[in-house]
Amino acid sequence: MARRGPAVNLGALKRLIFGRQPADASWALYRAAVDAARRPAVMLALGVPDTLDGRFELVTLHAALLLRRLQRSPALAGLGQGLVDLFVADMDQSLREMGAGDLSVGRKVKQMASAFYGRLDAYSDGLDRGGDLAAAAERNLYGTLEAAPGQPKRAAAYIRAVEAALATQEDDRLAAGGVSFPDAPPC
Repeated sequence: MARRGPAVNLGALKRLIFGRQPADASWALYRAAVDAARRPAVMLALGVPDTLDGRFELVTLHAALLLRRLQRSPALAGLGQGLVDLFVADMDQSLREMGAGDLSVGRKVKQMASAFYGRLDAYSDGLDRGGDLAAAAERNLYGTLEAAPGQPKRAAAYIRAVEAALATQEDDRLAAGGVSFPDAPPC
């Protein structure tokens, strides 16, 4: 009978070699962004439909705004990359769970990653460079739907509120995986 060695816990081994904090903190931050995006009050207040596209847009919005905050601090750069990596991995897993074939997943994930960076740029243009944030929200959050009157402006106000709330959060808290998103605007 062959003698077996002790079972190896690969997760513990990874943490030992690579450290625990960045991966765990990135995961906690990404999870918080997804949770904020899935709040029914946000969907209702902004008028974003509870569809695959609507959920994708809200997750993208919250993750992009969080990434902007992380990029402002060189000490948090690894968390930003971890956040993007988790976004891509989550999109890959979601597509596979929905039954997308292996041959098409890579292409679709690439399109989603491109969409993420396009929205990051559009929101950054509206927040930093004097672009029309309401138009960016209308184009992205509502997609092919026609937004109700006032919804793009309400979405722009929410985006600014999230940006402001994230700006006030301490680097140490973010580095530990702690983040808070503001409540949805009133309907």
